[in-house]
Formats: sequence, structure tokens, C-alpha cells
Amino acid sequence: MGFLMFAIQKRNNVKITGHKNGPTILYANGFGCHQGMWDLVIPHFAETHRQIVFDYVGSGGSDITAFDAKRYQGLTGYRDDIIEICDELGLKEDVLFVAHSVSCSIGWLTSLLRPKLFSRQVSIGPSPCFINHPSDNYMGGFEASDLNDLLEMMNQNYLGWAEYLAPVISGHDINMPVSSKLKESFCSTDPRAARLFARATFFADNRADLAKVTTPNLLLQHANDSLVPVEIGHYLHKHLKESSLKILEVTGHCSHMSHPDLVAKEIQKFMPAPFLNFAAHG
Repeated sequence: MGFLMFAIQKRNNVKITGHKNGPTILYANGFGCHQGMWDLVIPHFAETHRQIVFDYVGSGGSDITAFDAKRYQGLTGYRDDIIEICDELGLKEDVLFVAHSVSCSIGWLTSLLRPKLFSRQVSIGPSPCFINHPSDNYMGGFEASDLNDLLEMMNQNYLGWAEYLAPVISGHDINMPVSSKLKESFCSTDPRAARLFARATFFADNRADLAKVTTPNLLLQHANDSLVPVEIGHYLHKHLKESSLKILEVTGHCSHMSHPDLVAKEIQKFMPAPFLNFAAHG
């Protein structure tokens, strides 16, 4: 058990900080990102909460030798990573799961297998499906052909793709800090893993899973987001049984990086009672 725990922590570069006896917050990154994207949010909870960050295999400080193309061809492989991390850390319930972008969908899939694991989920820039489906009256923001072109660009010129996509996602000029950090993260991600994760991310369709999710969700949608139209927030609010929607008046897809104080404030307001009680008396 001890060796396996070490292996999983090494595989996903798991880091634990904060109050060792406090309620647990588990952060999950978006596509192409690493745990450093939470650096400006984590200090808000350092004195009161046990905080866990990790990297998906292929990104950040993860163990690339653990990359398995079959396992990670769909979002269930990343879901399984989260479950294994939680199992080895002895986390069985009452975890506050804070997710960005595709990790919101991964979190929903996790909750279907482990309904008690997450007490609540904070979903930043979530989308259950990035592709337009006019016949269903669903507009995810992209045509499938656009996403195939994006993947082809990754194949032909990975570094050029990273420089192109970073400002699109951040909503800021390439020389701004958020864009620069995204570009650096994209470029440091193993290209094989990034291509597979990109396809799993942008071609996933988790709309049918929403009705089965029972975990309360705070949906933090961005008012001006080139990846996820604001209408997706309203769609999710309608289809997730227990959800609340907050439209953040920010530009870009990464409010936890561009407006960390705002995101931390919304997380604090959404925390379940045990989290708040511990923060007040812990």
C-alpha cells in the first residue's frame, strides 16, 4: 500500500499544503495546465484548509513514463486518476472539489462513481460539450471541423499552436502574465499527452450525464469567454439538479488566474457549513 501510494503521488505530482486537520479542498486543472495555475487562490485558504493539487499525466511535474494512450484517450482515464489519488490519501467523503474547464466534466464523472466523495463542486468555466449541436438546440461554441483544424495545428506546429491558443484562452495579449503562464504550461506539456487530452477534451459530450449528478455545483461562468459561451452556464444550471450560477464579469477562460481574489470569494461563499465552521474556529 505504501509503495503504491508513493507511486500514485509521484505519477500525478501530488502536493498537500495548508492545515493538516482542516477540511479538504482538491483542485483540478484544465487542459494543458499544471497545478501552478492555482498559486494565487491557494493562499486564501492556507490557514484553515488542507489543500491538494496534482498534475494530470503528461503535464507539470507528473511522471510521463506513466502515460498510457489507451487509458487517457477519454475523460474516464483522468477520472480514474482522481479516484486513485483520493483512495490513496484516504479521502472518502466531504471533499470540496474545485475544477477548471474540462476538469469540471471529469469531476461530474467522478461523482457518479463516488457520490459521497465530493461534498460540493466549484466549476470554473465548465462546458459539457464544446461542439455545436443545432438539432438539439445546443451551441457549444465550435464546429467539429474547427476543432479538427486545431488538432491538426497541434500536429504540424506544436509550439506555434501553444502561442496561438494561450491568448485565445486567457483573453489577454500574449505578453500579459496569464497568457505567458498558459503558453509556458502548454509548451512544457508532453506533446503526445497534450494531443490525446485535447481530443478527449474538445470532443467529449457529457450532456447526458448531467441529470445523474447529485453533487451541488457552483457554476462560475465568464461573461466574455472565447471557449465557452455564457449561454452554457444557463444550460448547465438548468440541467444540473443542485446548482447555482454566477456570471463573473471578466474576460477570458481562466478567472482563477486573472481574478483569483474574486474566485476565492465565491468559493468561500459556497463552502458547506463544516468548512465555514472550521474556518471560524479551526
